[in-house]
Amino acid sequence: MKAVVMAGGEGTRLRPMTANQPKPLLPVVNRPIMEHVLRLLKRHGITETVVTVQFLAALVRNYFGDGDELGMRLQYATEDVPLGTAGSVKNAAARLRDDRFLVISGDALTDIDLTDMIRFHRDTGALVTIGLKRVPNPLEFGIVIVDEAGRVQRFLEKPTWGQVFSDTVNTGVYVMEPEVLGDVPGGEPADWSADVFPRLLERGAPIYGYVAEGYWEDVGTHDSYLKAQADALSGKVSLDIGGFEVSPGVWVAGSASVEPDAVLKGPLFIGEYAKVEAGAELREYTVLGNNAVVREGAFLHRAIVHDNVYLGPGTHLRGCVIGKSTDVMSGARIEENAIIGDECVIEAEAYVSSGVKIYPFKTIEAGAVVNTSVIWESRGQRGLFGPRGVSGLVNVEITPELCVRLASAYATTLKKGEHVVISRDASLVARAFKRAVIGALNASAINVHDLEAAPLPVARFHTSRSTAAGGITLRTTAGDPQSVDIVIMDDGGADLSPGAQRKLERVFSRQEFRRAFPGEIAELTFPARAVEDYTHELLRRIDMTGVRGMKVVADCAGGTSSLVLPRLLGRAGIEVLTVNAVLDDLSPTETIAERRRDLQRLSELVSSSRAAFGVRFDPVGERIALVDEQGQLISEERALLVVLDLVAAERRGGQVALPVTTTRVAEQVCRFHGVQVRWTATAVDALTSAAADPGMIFAGDGRGGFVVPEFSAAIDGLAAFMRLLGLVARTRLSLSQIDARIPEARLLKRTIPTQWAAKGAVMRSVIEAAESSPDGYRIDTTDGVRVVGDDGSWVLILPAATEPMTDLWAEAADVDTAQILLERWARVVEEAT
Repeated sequence: MKAVVMAGGEGTRLRPMTANQPKPLLPVVNRPIMEHVLRLLKRHGITETVVTVQFLAALVRNYFGDGDELGMRLQYATEDVPLGTAGSVKNAAARLRDDRFLVISGDALTDIDLTDMIRFHRDTGALVTIGLKRVPNPLEFGIVIVDEAGRVQRFLEKPTWGQVFSDTVNTGVYVMEPEVLGDVPGGEPADWSADVFPRLLERGAPIYGYVAEGYWEDVGTHDSYLKAQADALSGKVSLDIGGFEVSPGVWVAGSASVEPDAVLKGPLFIGEYAKVEAGAELREYTVLGNNAVVREGAFLHRAIVHDNVYLGPGTHLRGCVIGKSTDVMSGARIEENAIIGDECVIEAEAYVSSGVKIYPFKTIEAGAVVNTSVIWESRGQRGLFGPRGVSGLVNVEITPELCVRLASAYATTLKKGEHVVISRDASLVARAFKRAVIGALNASAINVHDLEAAPLPVARFHTSRSTAAGGITLRTTAGDPQSVDIVIMDDGGADLSPGAQRKLERVFSRQEFRRAFPGEIAELTFPARAVEDYTHELLRRIDMTGVRGMKVVADCAGGTSSLVLPRLLGRAGIEVLTVNAVLDDLSPTETIAERRRDLQRLSELVSSSRAAFGVRFDPVGERIALVDEQGQLISEERALLVVLDLVAAERRGGQVALPVTTTRVAEQVCRFHGVQVRWTATAVDALTSAAADPGMIFAGDGRGGFVVPEFSAAIDGLAAFMRLLGLVARTRLSLSQIDARIPEARLLKRTIPTQWAAKGAVMRSVIEAAESSPDGYRIDTTDGVRVVGDDGSWVLILPAATEPMTDLWAEAADVDTAQILLERWARVVEEAT
């Protein structure tokens, strides 16, 4: 039986370690990861191997040769361009047509029992057997779910937390029959999980999953690289380490020189011909490369030191990686998670701060303090993007320097000479940071259309209707005047998709920004008619019949909606009492107490003025709160139902898009008016994407955000307000009367603290509990896991995307039943954490 070892990846997330060497050659306890893979194959009797190579292919071929030193026979299949996981194997098809073969990644550390996996494949008669492993955080992998016999039922490539329905992931280890190569196109990129397996699954081909019990670690990030080293030293993975165990956990190569007065506290490894002088201290989880020199007084703890490194007297290394042939001179300090590339010089007394990356061939001058890094600030979140864009504390997490880097990274994802729309809210912070963003974009050959202070819906509209490639808006975080959000949009004015966010994060983290030549510096312009164009198009698209003479009260909250509202209402002939209509640059958002105070004032003004209703905009004009004609505040959930009822009653057909967390009373409202509901994920981009489809008449998120599809697919408070004016004018019912005729919702919510590492296991436990229950539950995985009973009651379990929490919603015919349902599934979640 032959094996295919895939060794063509660049390992971009591991830079600068992979800046000048392919990822499979990265050493783990002084042997390349791929060498550990080849030794695993040999242990299981597989000696004939085809290695697929592409990035720096010559280095892989030169290191391993024909495999004779390992007692194997290696052949190489070279890709001229990256062909993907399936395309690369297809490229080697000529050598694989005789018999079943095994596919394994050359850059994952594992000791999976390949012999047992092959037996499983043979016994089940599978066309493809996928090696599976349960992991704490499945976001970066393909999730797979199998039945009791091991047959694959469903899989999903690189999900979001809302799509996680298991913690069982694809390891990239496959046993395949040669016929499967007929389903892979030749000479073009193709991926097993994204392209080939879904087609086979639809055809009913026998694809099985083998849940492996051994060790497996995808060495794709700096954290996982350090973890793999520690696990190897701790014996969690079965590897041929080499050397002699001179004391428990202390492995020393036979040719190494360690003076008796050196302090060694294992587990650790010291490579061939390395020298450790007296007075040096090597502590737990340290790996010292071949030919490395550690002088007296040096201190190393959890440090990974590659070959031919010199560490001078008194150097201090903790939790870092030092690339090969680097010199670290006396007294230098390198802190946690710092990565030093190959052939660098860190001169005496230099200080390299935590998280800093130094690319190959650089010199850090004596005494320099280096604190710029991939992680410039402690962001307090697991990714660059959160639910509000890129958010953080002003001048702590979001600084002018970060704005420049973020804008430079965004510009690098665009073509030179393209245009980007920039806007801000009324705050001084947004004004200052916007200038940093503009400078970075212009310096990267990106032209800027500056709308200055403008409502977010106007910025989205101008971005979608112009030739811009995207947009950026800066605003104060709602309810938190100490924080700011940076919202980045695509060419349609929508928030960047998760895929585009990941692409931007990769450029941002690698700090590989494009710079323009002097003749390419771009321009800054100020569009003159952005508000006029928005107003004209909004009034043209929305039916305003019957609104003339209506009386309403509008609270602009000191935000940018005051720049647009007078023009809109004046042209529509509406009598309006406007409050807080002056831009407030010192208090651009409000606390919960201030919001309640202003809503109470709005209620009093509506009831005293006998207005049809009142509306309060958020500071960027995106979301609204409603007060009925009696001066009663309508909750966000009820406001969604009221507006939905008005729209559905007038349109009598079509579809509405609602997030899965919405009460199913909305279905009753829609059914009464002959309208269909399309349930979406809770992410804003999922709602707005659905709203853009033909036949959509309404969308809302239940948090004051409404979409008016005939005008735009974006959440737009100004458009929602204008549409509501027309709907109320043409109905004979007031908002309170409409609210009274809609059934009460019995929707309860609970949040349970959940460690990040336990989230995948929680979702797997939920599905297993639902499938094994005698109650005959139906499972919906639109977002998270929704468990639906025969009586229509349901509970939704959804991992929070940016916090160590799991959110639960439950709804039933009465509150007591909903509470029982919520408590039952909360116990399932708590037992799995």
